[in-house]
Amino acid sequence: MDGCVFCKIATKEIASEIIYEDDKTLAFLDINPITPGHTVVIPKGHASSIVDMDTKGVQAVFTAVRNVVQQIQKAMSPVGFNYGVNQGRAAGQAIDHLHVHVLPRFENDGGGSIHMIVRNPPRKQTVEEIGGTIRAASGFVQKDEPAEEAPAKKEEPKEDLEKKMKALEEEMSKHIATLKRMRRP
Repeated sequence: MDGCVFCKIATKEIASEIIYEDDKTLAFLDINPITPGHTVVIPKGHASSIVDMDTKGVQAVFTAVRNVVQQIQKAMSPVGFNYGVNQGRAAGQAIDHLHVHVLPRFENDGGGSIHMIVRNPPRKQTVEEIGGTIRAASGFVQKDEPAEEAPAKKEEPKEDLEKKMKALEEEMSKHIATLKRMRRP
């Protein structure tokens, strides 16, 4: 894609410190590393996000991530790793080309877990309600039933259910609008 920095790195129009390459992916050291060995793994073909890629493309990127982790482990002996993808401006995506950050972690490096990125737990819905909304939107049906049945929930008045449904529909509309904006070139 014209003007995409990562596309130019993939075609080697822009120099980078490449540490891994195969037919479909490239991995290079981040120019603003937050840990020693901080690496960026990209698909060579342009894709703004993981949802813009086919299954084989996604597999290629995450196989490359695994290979890079093994390479860094052997070379630098970190005690752990974080992997991350920033998808969309709200998540911090600065370059509209899918990229996976591989962050080697070292003893007493001052970092934390992925849970430190954002602290915005759900306040209006339970985890179960959110799970149901996501499953309903995707048509996913759970394969294995739980060993024990959950206790029956008390029926809520019809007005409360209608309010919840309306709130869920409004929330879903917002998410759909956000996704549509993210997919625009």
